[in-house]
Amino acid sequence: MRRARLRITVITGVVITLLVTVVGAVADQVMTHAQHEQVWRELRYGAARGDPSSPPVCTWLYTPGGTPLVNAPAGFPVRADLVRVHRTHEPMERTLRRDGTVYLVRTQVRADGTVVQAVFDMRFQLADRTHLWFALGVAEAVGLLAAAVAGWVLGRLSVAPLAEALCRQRRFVTDASHELRTPITQVYTRAQVLSRQAVAEDLPAPHREGLTRLVGSVGRLGEVLDDLLLSASLTAGPARPSERRPVDLVALARSVVAEESDRTRDRRLDVDVDGPPHPLFVDGIESALRRAVGELLSNAISHTPEGGRIEVVLAQVGAMVWLTVTDTGPGFDPTETERLFERFHRSGGGGRYGLGLALLREVVTGHGGTVVAVGRPGQGARFTIRLPRWTAPSDAGPARPVRTGRAWRAGVPRRARPRPVGGRARPGGSRR
Repeated sequence: MRRARLRITVITGVVITLLVTVVGAVADQVMTHAQHEQVWRELRYGAARGDPSSPPVCTWLYTPGGTPLVNAPAGFPVRADLVRVHRTHEPMERTLRRDGTVYLVRTQVRADGTVVQAVFDMRFQLADRTHLWFALGVAEAVGLLAAAVAGWVLGRLSVAPLAEALCRQRRFVTDASHELRTPITQVYTRAQVLSRQAVAEDLPAPHREGLTRLVGSVGRLGEVLDDLLLSASLTAGPARPSERRPVDLVALARSVVAEESDRTRDRRLDVDVDGPPHPLFVDGIESALRRAVGELLSNAISHTPEGGRIEVVLAQVGAMVWLTVTDTGPGFDPTETERLFERFHRSGGGGRYGLGLALLREVVTGHGGTVVAVGRPGQGARFTIRLPRWTAPSDAGPARPVRTGRAWRAGVPRRARPRPVGGRARPGGSRR
């Protein structure tokens, strides 16, 4: 909401600035044209009929053999013009810049055969233009101040209803997710019990398969609730200072890989974690970062065929900590790179992307980082998270670093959360 109000203020200021600039440019052109027309008209009249001893204001008249006035500007008359006009009898006009001002010069032959050169000093006209631009500058400053006030007021008036609607939407999503969590967990547990009983009692295969699919569907529903709760909390405040701690990203990545060991073993996947022996701390919320890394790994596991390979590489690059997850899966079309992070986007092949990668970007962006996806069809995919490295403040005591262990969410261990049995872990989640 703050960004929206700031955007409205900036747009209003830019519009006023453009308007004042356009008006100033038009006024300057009109004034310049009018001044030149008037000055040349007076200069031509003075050159044809003016008295050299008492010329008009700001004008000097020179004749061959005549004595210039005391206040005449230096460097005049222009001898070359007098000679040429005397020879050709054709009038000449030119503009000269001297002594910090502009002079208009007309040389012609009068009716009595006398060659006259009229010189006009433009300093007062130039001063008028300077005053015009000064006035426009003052108007611009006042306009920008008015734009800031008007933009702030308009921003509050226009964004307030939207902010209230979004707040109600987040509250509804959070409340609905919390209310649904308990019954869904109960249904999931009961479905698991029934599935085990069906196997123990050797019920017909269709019954066992149906119960297995039921367990998977309920597990996916639980994952969707987790995503909705995380999205609501991130939107409400993705970077709550009171919850931010130094988090060891190396330990967190190893912990997430260990938690997925059952899935990787079932699919015969080779998962390697390549990181430095020392910690790499980032400033953030440990649960949110765990979910982001877990989403990347889950996404790689889901799209890597059996017997494939997944690499998790951590490194410090300048002031950033990079975490890269590379798989040997089918990859994706480079033209869909940005759309991977859109909610519920469907690819050309009908694959559903879901909430996972969209929430991943929300988490990383909320921590001041970026996420980049690179892939090609048939050549696997590589996702890289870049987060600012944590540095201990020099004027305070050392903060307590968080070395991640087992993940917990809402009092429920990660392994105890509803998860599909068999197949992909997040059918409603990210798809390439």
